[in-house]
Amino acid sequence: MSRMATQGESFQILRHGDIVVVIPSPEVEGMSDAMIEQAAQLVLAPMKDDPPSGVIFDLSQVSYFGSLFITFLLRCHLLLKKQGQGEVVLAGVSDRIRELLRMTNLDTLWALYDTPAEALEALGGSD
Repeated sequence: MSRMATQGESFQILRHGDIVVVIPSPEVEGMSDAMIEQAAQLVLAPMKDDPPSGVIFDLSQVSYFGSLFITFLLRCHLLLKKQGQGEVVLAGVSDRIRELLRMTNLDTLWALYDTPAEALEALGGSD
């Protein structure tokens, strides 16, 4: 497993073989548009160079987010699809975020798991 931190620990990126786990900190809830865009670039860059077979967003530390973070999730999703591999899944989703995803119909785009371990197992990774 490898680890990389970005944007002052706003995101942690862990690699479990071919699976990438992105862990946003609660800081992302209040980040400006420019800051989250910069963080998105830093998070996505290694995925372009070494494409994962799946990406898990561990949202257990985040209680809510706005449209810019949803755009960030969509960019990661589209990047993986463009490369013809993998999928994006969400883990540790709060009730508030789950409701937002349901209202925007994005809960049909991404599988939701209670824990990152469940998501990792579902994607064929191991702890």
